[in-house]
Amino acid sequence: MLIELQGIVKDYRLGLEIVHALNGIDIRIDQNEYVAIMGPSGSGKSTLMNLIGCLDTPTEGTYFLNGSNVSHMDDDQLAEIRNREIGFVFQNFNLLPRASALHNVELPLIYNGTPASQRRDLAEEALIKVGLKDRMGHRPNELSGGQRQRVAVARALVNKPSIILADEPTGNLDTRTGDEIMDLFEDLHDGGNTIILVTHEEYIAEHSDRIIRLRDGRVERDESN
Repeated sequence: MLIELQGIVKDYRLGLEIVHALNGIDIRIDQNEYVAIMGPSGSGKSTLMNLIGCLDTPTEGTYFLNGSNVSHMDDDQLAEIRNREIGFVFQNFNLLPRASALHNVELPLIYNGTPASQRRDLAEEALIKVGLKDRMGHRPNELSGGQRQRVAVARALVNKPSIILADEPTGNLDTRTGDEIMDLFEDLHDGGNTIILVTHEEYIAEHSDRIIRLRDGRVERDESN
């Protein structure tokens, strides 16, 4: 079992008010699953993504990631888990504008202390995997939107994480380019990667094997695709 969420509750305080973002979430995700998380605005999907991605911890409940209970880890421990276990792909790419594609992909390896001699080889391998062999020296402003997202995917892959966590990864792309990125995710899944996709687009979620639908901080439906 790669991910196990048990009785997850997440509350936020806004002034004098308590906002109940998640109200008892139970989810299990196995290695090499391809899961989409969907829900209307305010359903809790962003909060759930932050918890799965170890960007936040629950108010109540337990979260086991690859056998480790990450529910009550401190910020330094969470950062270490994130760097080792999770590759993030965001809607707005989050690339350093003045750095080459190769250097952008190297960043997680710099953070985890990988020797410089290995970093370049690993970053090149990841960029080749996403089809950017000829664009490694280009900066983001020299790349198309689809190429920038491929750099972001390569960066997510470079540490060989347990999970690729993608938040609206086609949100800033036109339909054709978005389809190319979704084809890339399918290839990565076929290659053994576990992919968790957060989206509000039904046609994007249909690429997955399983859709978890949230409403009012609860799992409304969990269905095979």
